Amino acid sequence: MLTEMYILGFFLVLTLINIDAAIITRYDESECNLDPQIVRDIASYKNVTQTIMDEIKNKGLGQIMFEQFAAFLDKFGARPSGTETLEKAIDHMINLTRAHGVTDVTIEEVDAPHWVRGHESVSMISPREKNIAVIGLGSSVSTPKEGITAEAIVVQSFQELDQKTNDAIKGKIVVYDVPYISYGETVQYRSQGASKAAKKGAVASLVRSITPFSIYSPHTGAQYYDDRVSKIPAAAVTHEDADLLYRLQNRGEKIILKIKMFSTFDMKKSRNTIIDVKGKDNPDKVVIVSGHIDSWDVGQGAMDDGGGMIISWLAPIALHHLNLRPRRTLRAILWTAEEPGLVGAQAYLSKHINELNNIDFVMESDEGTFKPRGLTVAGSKEAQCIIAEVLKLFSPIDNLKENDYPGSDINLIINKGVPGASLMNDNERYFWFHHSEGDTLNVLNKTDVIDCAAFWTAASYVIADMKEDIPRKSKAV
Repeated sequence: MLTEMYILGFFLVLTLINIDAAIITRYDESECNLDPQIVRDIASYKNVTQTIMDEIKNKGLGQIMFEQFAAFLDKFGARPSGTETLEKAIDHMINLTRAHGVTDVTIEEVDAPHWVRGHESVSMISPREKNIAVIGLGSSVSTPKEGITAEAIVVQSFQELDQKTNDAIKGKIVVYDVPYISYGETVQYRSQGASKAAKKGAVASLVRSITPFSIYSPHTGAQYYDDRVSKIPAAAVTHEDADLLYRLQNRGEKIILKIKMFSTFDMKKSRNTIIDVKGKDNPDKVVIVSGHIDSWDVGQGAMDDGGGMIISWLAPIALHHLNLRPRRTLRAILWTAEEPGLVGAQAYLSKHINELNNIDFVMESDEGTFKPRGLTVAGSKEAQCIIAEVLKLFSPIDNLKENDYPGSDINLIINKGVPGASLMNDNERYFWFHHSEGDTLNVLNKTDVIDCAAFWTAASYVIADMKEDIPRKSKAV
């Protein structure tokens, strides 16, 4: 059953990410027909939002947050699902929360995938000898002890693969040298490439790293095995090497590669961490802010998703510090095991499935904490109009982008009819560092992270404290 949940969550990540949507910088008010009293109520939050943001940006709270964030990253580094390091990182954040005087902390156990990479190497044997930088894809099976030595065949699309006969692929290593278009369009070669190659008889699969930019940097990520075909080793190589292999093939060279990859897989216990500031009027109603605390096993997981985790964690800390209690409960969730397939979010949804009517709004930051620009919003037209009105409080951080699937973990909840939003920020270079050794504190700017935290906290407070609930679309089936 857990495997099915894992696969479902993973495919939701792939299906719902990077869907194009128009940006509305000054939404057309003729499309909105809000009650004037709602507009006045929202406008009345101007002073309190300035107070919250000033406390974080100018009075030291954001500086403290960032110093604690940097110490967290340097202490724990990468935090893969199912590892002892992740569990120690979770303990650290729980203890840090309590040290700030916030004691309403709940943990919920999650069965988490625990895939551990061992030795990985790829070398070109012919037409010349060359070591090729490689990184295994999550959940990849191992090669035999002696490795796999076979001819490589390079393709640039699934269509090109399909056009080849099974005999042309059988016993070979398929290399996908697919130019990056967008993450949403190109990631399918990482997620499905191994099984599509195996279906035609391939013995291993390599994919050009899913990134728009490379300085000889391989990028890992999750991949899915179709249980109807053999499981074959799957890994990513750099742009430079994938392109090299394609050029060699086009010149008529026979390419022989040797792959050695070893890994282990089992299940471990992990935890979602829930931090509440109880609502003063309607504590059963909840507004969620969230980010995932786990990461891949490379880099520091600073950008993906340490930044989103820390700004969501700060929201209840800041409100406690300012002695602010919204009408509804403000709940920060540090999701576990997002990277292997939204596992923590799926566990939360299963446990709280009968409480969805009490989730007023759900928010997530998992696409960077660079210069904040606004919110990407899923929900009814009226919900979007209300959030657009809230964003007026934060000009020039007032962009609104409509997207039915704005996040990763929260998409599972939004798919049940709950309105929600993700942080919109200047993340044009996000996929340069995504799932690579480059995802370190160096890619983040302290001022930007603090500005994101200030906006995130203040916006979530307004939503949690407004008199009116956020209107919903009809529930998804």
